[in-house]
Amino acid sequence: MVKINAKPVNFKLGDYISNGFDFLKNNFGDVFVAFLLCMIMGIIPFCGFLGIGNFYRYCRDLRAGKQVSAGDIFNFDNFMPYFILQLILIGGVMLIYIPMIAMMPLMADRDPSAGLPVFFIMYVLAIYIAIIIVCLKGFYMPALISLGGITDIKTAWKMSLTMTKGNLLTIFLYSLVVSILAQLGIIACFIGLIFTLPLMYVCHYFAYEDAMKQVTYDEIQEIGIKNEF
Repeated sequence: MVKINAKPVNFKLGDYISNGFDFLKNNFGDVFVAFLLCMIMGIIPFCGFLGIGNFYRYCRDLRAGKQVSAGDIFNFDNFMPYFILQLILIGGVMLIYIPMIAMMPLMADRDPSAGLPVFFIMYVLAIYIAIIIVCLKGFYMPALISLGGITDIKTAWKMSLTMTKGNLLTIFLYSLVVSILAQLGIIACFIGLIFTLPLMYVCHYFAYEDAMKQVTYDEIQEIGIKNEF
C-alpha cells in the first residue's frame, strides 16, 4: 500500500521544464493526441479539470512504459473530487462578485472622467493577490487527486498546503515561465501552440511526479526491507 507523508517539497524548477521538453519531443504523437482529447473534455460541463487530471495519469503510464490509450483521458473514476472542487471554485467566484455588484450603483453615479474609485481598485487588487496565493497553495491538489488517489478535497488541500510550504515564490516563478513558454506558440502564428500548450501540461506533470515521489512510500516494500534485517 502506498502511503503519503505530506512534507515541504524540494522544488526543481529547471528539471521539470527540461524533462518535460525531452518527454514531449520523444513522445509527441501520443501526447498531442491525448492533449487534444483533454481539450475536448474541457468542453463537457464540469469535466475540464478531470480531463487534465487524466492527462497527468496518461503521462505517468506512458512514461512507465505501460500500455496506454488516448481514450484513457475519458476515464471518470475521479469525477466527484474534481466536480466538488469546481463547485467550490464557482462558489468562491460568486462570493467575489457580490461586493463588486454592490459597488456598481455607487460607480454609476460618479463622473466617468474621475476614474475608478480607489476602494474599488484596492478591492480588485486584493482579490487578485488572494486568488494567486490560493492557486499557489493548492498547486499540488491535481497531483494528489490524480496521481496520489486522494479523493477528499479537504485532505488534498491540507496536504498541498504542507507540500508548498516555503516554495510559493519558486512555484510562482515556475508557473510564470511555463505560461510564457506556452504563449510563445502564438508568436509563431499559432502553429507553435501544438507544441507549446502540451509542453505546459507535461512540465506540470513532471513537477507533480517528482513531488509525489518525495512524499510517498510503499508500505509493503518497507515491511519487506525491515524483514531482511
